[in-house]
Amino acid sequence: MRVRKKIGALPDGSGVDLISLGERGGVELTVLTYGCIIASLTVPDAGGAAANVVLGFDRLEPYLDSSPYLGAVVGRYANRIGNSRFTIDRREHRVSANEPPHHLHGGFRGFDKRVWDAELAANGHAVVFRRISADGEEGYPGAVHAEVTYTVADRDVQIEYEAITDAPTHVNLTQHSYFNLRTQGDVLGHCLAINASTYLPIDETLIPEGEPAPVANTPFDFQEPTAIGLRIHADHEQLKRAGGYDHNFNINRVDSALRFAARVLEPSSGRTLEVHSTEPGLQFYSGQVVGHRGFCLEPQHYPDSPNHEAFPSTLLRPGERYLSKTVLAFRIG
Repeated sequence: MRVRKKIGALPDGSGVDLISLGERGGVELTVLTYGCIIASLTVPDAGGAAANVVLGFDRLEPYLDSSPYLGAVVGRYANRIGNSRFTIDRREHRVSANEPPHHLHGGFRGFDKRVWDAELAANGHAVVFRRISADGEEGYPGAVHAEVTYTVADRDVQIEYEAITDAPTHVNLTQHSYFNLRTQGDVLGHCLAINASTYLPIDETLIPEGEPAPVANTPFDFQEPTAIGLRIHADHEQLKRAGGYDHNFNINRVDSALRFAARVLEPSSGRTLEVHSTEPGLQFYSGQVVGHRGFCLEPQHYPDSPNHEAFPSTLLRPGERYLSKTVLAFRIG
């Protein structure tokens, strides 16, 4: 049964609603109109016992005060933009430097810190969020009309993004849930496979540097299922820079537009998560900021793409439509 209720308000008085979508295939989703946050995602284990597999809070206030993007949609540009600037058509634009000197996840008040309009589907299994990001918001050019749709299907959660703009700008959206398929403790024993033969090395400030590097014979090789914690403390400069994993993996191309990106198995519960996406990259974050109690798999374009001509472009122009889709598929074993 779908439920929608007000759970609080922002300091400016804007009300925030909690929406529970109807259960399908044992999967149930609870979201907030603030930041399109996935507050809980209930999934059964091998024995049929259902439990929440994402980190979140049971009240609004912690999301407002100290949340590290828990469960939110981040944008207008997910990940980092180096030195908080980029050039479009020979004109430089400066965006907010909320991680000095760089720009992270849309700035001080990105998409994750805004209240969205929400429309529930008649069947109770989907919700469409909409908002207009004004010209100049966090320094970005152009007014962007953005739409995010969550759909609970049979054991799947589908996330679809759309956007249009009235001036050239950069758009790169993703979902920033922290997963723990065991539901408690750390995630270092989760076995992860990523469909990527290369990744992007980063500098000391976590901005991509140089060319994509092969994962083979490095701690970044997840081409075969490997425990997240197996090599996380290896003597490797890239791991030291990020304090663990916080890197973009370049997803191998496949025939379908919806690519298999990653698979995670938690042995004790039997829960498995598969991530499929239309995006060319996957940011794997091992959850340092939450004591490795959750990990993030964020399908997106590459970090700092506006400043790297060789990276897949994130530029959106008037008359074009930004489209992206991610499927979170939950299975047993």
